Amino acid sequence: METRLRGVGVSHGVAIGAVRHMGTAVLEPPAKQIPEQEAEREQARARQAMDAVAADLTARGHLAGGEAQDVLEAQSLMAQDPELLADVERRIAVGSTAERAVYDAFASYRALLAGAGEYLAGRVADLDDVRNRIVARLLGVPMPGVPDSDEPYVLVARDLAPADTALLDPALVLGFITEEGGPTSHSAILARALGVPAVVALPGATELAEGTTVAVDGSAGEVFVSPGARKRAELEALAAERKAALAASTGPGVTSDGHRVPLLANIGGPSDVAAAVEAGAEGVGLFRTEFLYLDDSERAPSVEQQTAVYRSVLEAFPDRRVVVRVLDAGADKPLAFLHPSDEPNPALGVRGLRALLDRPEVLRDQLTALASAAEGLPVHLEVMAPMVADRADARAFAEACRAAGLHAKSGAMVEIPAAALRTGAILREVEFVSLGTNDLAQYTFAADRQVGAVARWQDPWQPALLDLIAASARAAAEAGKTCGVCGEAAADPLLACVLTGLGVTSLSMSPTALPYVRSTLAKYTRAQCERAAGAARAEDGAEEARRAAGAVLSGE
Repeated sequence: METRLRGVGVSHGVAIGAVRHMGTAVLEPPAKQIPEQEAEREQARARQAMDAVAADLTARGHLAGGEAQDVLEAQSLMAQDPELLADVERRIAVGSTAERAVYDAFASYRALLAGAGEYLAGRVADLDDVRNRIVARLLGVPMPGVPDSDEPYVLVARDLAPADTALLDPALVLGFITEEGGPTSHSAILARALGVPAVVALPGATELAEGTTVAVDGSAGEVFVSPGARKRAELEALAAERKAALAASTGPGVTSDGHRVPLLANIGGPSDVAAAVEAGAEGVGLFRTEFLYLDDSERAPSVEQQTAVYRSVLEAFPDRRVVVRVLDAGADKPLAFLHPSDEPNPALGVRGLRALLDRPEVLRDQLTALASAAEGLPVHLEVMAPMVADRADARAFAEACRAAGLHAKSGAMVEIPAAALRTGAILREVEFVSLGTNDLAQYTFAADRQVGAVARWQDPWQPALLDLIAASARAAAEAGKTCGVCGEAAADPLLACVLTGLGVTSLSMSPTALPYVRSTLAKYTRAQCERAAGAARAEDGAEEARRAAGAVLSGE
């Protein structure tokens, strides 16, 4: 019997296939005591297993490249954490086996993360995966992961670890469904990078029977269990229509009546450039620079190292706009040289621009490297600061840019409600703003963007979030300056039309989303987008807002 389930669509496309569940081979090791004389041998086993898993995660990252590499290298650092290793060795010293010591040490660290609030709690799934891999190696059992199959299938899991999703074979994995996660979870980010249809935060996903046929609509966030012939034909026709529209979609972002909306790419480093260029990105709307700093949390990369990397990206976009976000560290990306270690809630503490203003030499070196990288290149470089809260923050950043001799537009990310409400004041100090809708939603609704249980408040269709975007865009228009969106909201084709109607002047997204947004935007006039935006804001919930906007654009 055909049934429809609703989760959160995080990666576009339609997939129809049989359910296969993610393997979870690791069990809790037995708690047994070892003789004192075996402790040293067990400690060596634990160290070797942790090192091997770290090396494996790093290797997987190099194979995957792009954003997946950043995620996997962060996991590798977890496996090498010196405090975790010290805890493991202490437990072995008092009689635990290597596998039990790893299991218990990670459980203790897991509890700390889960209770830390905000973004840190979202790393629990990544930590669990690292633990499972180390314990599996120590027990000599198969690693948890993607099932072996000769036939294409839809992968179902409670959550998907980065190490698994990074190397999925799109020829076999038609799409995936998870019970946990949210629009900005690692699973969602990697699904979009792979171009695999995905629905997350689907209640009861793990109860779907192995082998059951399901249809996954990653655009609508719907899963149809045992779809009938009519529904399958409808979804297949929809998929074919979307594919044809994408193939015909080229050129700049523009509405059907000629209103330009530049479509830019979000990238994490040089390895992402080729995909952005191939997808027809008109430039870069968000160049995340954190990956440069994650290899060594004890010290920042040199000016020379940074310059070489930045220049390789800038050279790929001649005469185009490249917006670089300076180091956005803190919360889930703590760096020893930059952050205090005793913050009770890092996501609400010294992160982003706050951390850089506390260590001005780190910001100065990055801005100096960007100035050197852009020298002599025909590129429109723009540099923005993360987590700007008010005009004073914006002024401090603009002054730092000038002091570094940076000939580029300075801007501010709007990720805090205060910044959205006071965009006009911020724009007296900088030349543009860019809305990071992921964090803006998180801070607006007090909803951790990695926790599936609060995913409905992370939905970028929430009318309160649209109100803040509208306020920021209106203030930018009054100041005669630009207001872009570089958060995940921009990757939703229907929502991209609404954002255009709200007055957003550019949209930046993962390269795989560009053709979908371009083809959808080209179907409607600016006036239709404005009416859809008004209809969405008039509603009280995200789902109602989505339906209202869709009804306006479909002419219903």
